[in-house]
Amino acid sequence: MQKDFINKLFSLEGKTVLVTGAGRGIGQVVARDMARAGANIAIFSRSGADETVRIIESEGGKAISIIADCTKAEEVKDGMKKILDAYGRLDVVFNNAGICYHKGIFEATYEEFRELIDINLTGEYIVAVEAARVMIELGCKGSIINMASISGTVAMTPQKQAAYNASKAGVMQMTKSLALELADHNIRVNSISPGYIATPMSVDPDFVEPELMAAWEPLMPMHRMAKPEELVGAIIWLASEASSYTNGIDVIIDGLYTAI
Repeated sequence: MQKDFINKLFSLEGKTVLVTGAGRGIGQVVARDMARAGANIAIFSRSGADETVRIIESEGGKAISIIADCTKAEEVKDGMKKILDAYGRLDVVFNNAGICYHKGIFEATYEEFRELIDINLTGEYIVAVEAARVMIELGCKGSIINMASISGTVAMTPQKQAAYNASKAGVMQMTKSLALELADHNIRVNSISPGYIATPMSVDPDFVEPELMAAWEPLMPMHRMAKPEELVGAIIWLASEASSYTNGIDVIIDGLYTAI
């Protein structure tokens, strides 16, 4: 009886979940594990997420990949229609798509700043607004989970990333504001702020200089990066009925990084 209660409380059975940027990395892992929790998965990606769909379907889950640039409202709206055609509803969004670069304020161009803000902040805003519109029209009780970062709370070191930090701080404040506007519609909006996660963006020498990775390690109280799988529990909690009174918060998952 106790096990059944816990399973039901955290279950995503019958829910439709949209995950953006799930072609690899955190998004791919979260999409897979939300499918394992019972959800039907839809993925927005600029280049497609066929491999993620294959992984989910190989385990008996349901998933579709939709080509959509989250910074373009018309593509997002069209993607929402495709989700409804496939599943008939939308219950949860994990707003994960984003980019990062390490450039100081005098190296980064203003065009690069605008691109990063457009993808990391404006894109999440567009997806959240259009998802909320669908949820309200269908009368779905919704949950929107935005990807922030501890970079929105502390200025990271030694990398130079003012644009990225600004975008994630914006996500955190946007989350609170969206939560207030959507509370009367039974739509909750929260965010998560991971610390360093072992994905290609943070461990691949093609993306990050080895000397930078070496500088991060002594700053981590747990002496390691997190695995993407270590974010899943918090995300499923925020997506499920287990968090039905949790709204407008940011969940820090950083292995003590911001505690010191």
